[in-house]
Amino acid sequence: MHRRVVVAVGLGLFFEIYEIFLSSTISTTLKTQYALGGTELKLLLSSTFLGMFIGSALLSGLADRIGRRRAFLFNLIWFSLWSLIGAFSVSPLMLVATRFLAGLGVGAEYPVADAYLSDVLPKSDRGRLAAWAYTCSFVAVPVLGFMSLGLTEHSLLGIPGWRVLLVIGSVGAVAVMLLRRGLPESPRWLAGVGRSDEAMAALRRFETNPTPATVTAPPREPASTTPVGTTKPWQRLGISPYRQRLGMLAVFHVFQSFGYYGFGTLAALVLVSRGYDVTTSLLYTSLSYLGYPVGSVLAIPLLRWFERKYLVMASIGALAAFGLLFATVPQTVLIVVFGFLTTATSNVFSNVYHVYQAEIFPTDVRATAVGLTYSLSRLSSAALPFVLIPVLDDYGATAMFGVVLGALAIATASVAWVGPKTSRRNLEEINPA
Repeated sequence: MHRRVVVAVGLGLFFEIYEIFLSSTISTTLKTQYALGGTELKLLLSSTFLGMFIGSALLSGLADRIGRRRAFLFNLIWFSLWSLIGAFSVSPLMLVATRFLAGLGVGAEYPVADAYLSDVLPKSDRGRLAAWAYTCSFVAVPVLGFMSLGLTEHSLLGIPGWRVLLVIGSVGAVAVMLLRRGLPESPRWLAGVGRSDEAMAALRRFETNPTPATVTAPPREPASTTPVGTTKPWQRLGISPYRQRLGMLAVFHVFQSFGYYGFGTLAALVLVSRGYDVTTSLLYTSLSYLGYPVGSVLAIPLLRWFERKYLVMASIGALAAFGLLFATVPQTVLIVVFGFLTTATSNVFSNVYHVYQAEIFPTDVRATAVGLTYSLSRLSSAALPFVLIPVLDDYGATAMFGVVLGALAIATASVAWVGPKTSRRNLEEINPA
């Protein structure tokens, strides 16, 4: 069952990553083919992230109230609907609006997935199995990159390629939703809301060789004596150490997005600004994107060997260095090499912090805390085009990555100052009463 969870969660996350990086593909194509520019271009790049911000902030908390499984299904239905409508957009404004609405649904995917995986995966394999789920998701980046090469400048049965890419995202989300219907609810969540019989039944589905005498209710954090549905999240999150951890993650997410999404969404535009045509830029970007699944796989052993806190900090440093080199080296081969290293390091970083952030809050507020703080990364990502594109246009790629370096330094400092150690510890040890 754990393997099925990894696949079902990973494929759902595939379409969040697909949606994020589709913004870069669509914007690059529409900029050249339809002379989209100025405010319209920035709004197109920002609309999905703004929707994800609101979706992550408002919908993630549903998983603490109605359950992880129901939240999963609602998110995918909403995303699929608006992604399909977006494929029939008749104006830039309609496309921006549908991208925003699709972002609402997909925005809660990662926070709910983080909470669910943390709830159901065993301590000894929590980091490794979660990293496999995230690896499934990041296959979306090179897949989208190479599909874009074949579709963005062409039509399929007379339909512009960028519209086809939106339909693919919608249909794929429906398929994943059907797969997820077979997942059990989180036993920890069920126990927390007082549904003990259902928790035991769900727990048996996760047991390799269950026997009634040995199956016990999942452990709960000492303070979780109030059913989840009646717990006030802000009261729980307002006590130490969760207050400090919430503040740390808020600062972290505001600034980490400059590095991760700054590269992912603007890489093609950076290459265009350096004089490469659209097709060449998309080719180099697609080759660079191969690093995303490679880095995600690399994170699997690293999560077992090293402390999560220090892995987050080290991967940020490597991401900053490789990103700056990508923006400055003149040789084509080196552009692709450092682009690959940037994306590989990005996903070591991403996998580690997704595991880490879900471990540092108790079950009854886990999805709420992760969703609220993670939503800030979507808000700052929505602002990125308005901050970084003017710097790119006026001062060049090196200056733009200089801004990114400053943001990543702040993200690193926040984790170094407040972040607890979590590797090889029970969730109850990490999250005291």
